[in-house]
Amino acid sequence: MDISTICVHGCEKKFDTTGAVAVPIFASATFAHPGVGQSTGFDYSRSLNPTTVHLEDTAAALEGGRHAVAFSSGMAAVSALIELFSPGEHIIASDDLYGGTFRLFSHISQKNGVKFSYADTLEKIEKEITSSTKAIFVETPSNPMMRVTDISAVAKIAQKNNLLFIVDNTFLTPYFQQPFSLGADIVLHSATKYLGGHNDTLAGLLIVKNDDIAEKLRFIAKTTGGCLSPFDSFLIIRGIKTLAIRMERQQETALKIARWLLQQSAVKKVYYPGLPEHPDYEVSLRQTSGFGGMISFSVANGQAAVKILESVKIIKYAESLGGVESLITYPVLQTHADIPESERIARGIDDCLLRLSVGLEAPDDLIADLKQAFSQ
Repeated sequence: MDISTICVHGCEKKFDTTGAVAVPIFASATFAHPGVGQSTGFDYSRSLNPTTVHLEDTAAALEGGRHAVAFSSGMAAVSALIELFSPGEHIIASDDLYGGTFRLFSHISQKNGVKFSYADTLEKIEKEITSSTKAIFVETPSNPMMRVTDISAVAKIAQKNNLLFIVDNTFLTPYFQQPFSLGADIVLHSATKYLGGHNDTLAGLLIVKNDDIAEKLRFIAKTTGGCLSPFDSFLIIRGIKTLAIRMERQQETALKIARWLLQQSAVKKVYYPGLPEHPDYEVSLRQTSGFGGMISFSVANGQAAVKILESVKIIKYAESLGGVESLITYPVLQTHADIPESERIARGIDDCLLRLSVGLEAPDDLIADLKQAFSQ
């Protein structure tokens, strides 16, 4: 079945007998038992809820996984993921990483004994592997520098060394990228972003193919309590219904804006994997079916960046991404503020860098908005 059809209709599992077209919200914290030692399959919503199960099974179907576990945010999902590892164990992560994930790793997970190192090439990943290494964690495209990791190549390294391979697929979603087909073991989403698609809900998802890992993650979710509510599950289900058409439109607009940005004297550099000038363009062509709606670009200096942020009108100066409204973000002060300055600058995240999440507005209106902001 085509992925766009799965987006609209979701998983085949239904818990409603009325014929309702929309998935019902099962707004119940607890469920009655038919008898002692018996269960309907649902006991308490922190463990399982029918609305949330529909979302989880839909996410698994979209990604080509076997199981999914939904969480109250993307960071709740990452936090649960790290509970798979014990003190002294080591994870190799993308050098360019969402600031919230880096903050969790460096301030919480390391305190609890899990070790991390960061690498941006295949050679460096192999070099960082030790006897205590248990996993490789990548974002691709990365946030905010839009670097693309060769998923198949990293998967071979992980398999050769018996490591778990985790891919954050938030930016491209299963509509444009299928990490499991390329060798990933676990796929992560901040479902707040493109899956929800409307800047109105926080959610996270972990999708897996392995039954044992799925059971461990379900236990962690039930025990630590970061589960997704049935109301928020319904909103993510509703968002997924339009995922295919949103991703196509946002990509089309993003490519038009990226090409326009290349022609602007005020712009020093454009980071968008859909441009042939991007160093990872060929990798993107090989492993994805689209380039997404995220663009980063650098301007002359911090003063110019601030002026743009304060001058845009249609585009909103706000954190987050993937929604129907276009948002522009200042990573140095927002998403990546907790990364030490020297490390930020080494990765290209300086006060000249802006990140644009392209929404569903008319492309010419967005370009006109950027044009007037550049001229201020």
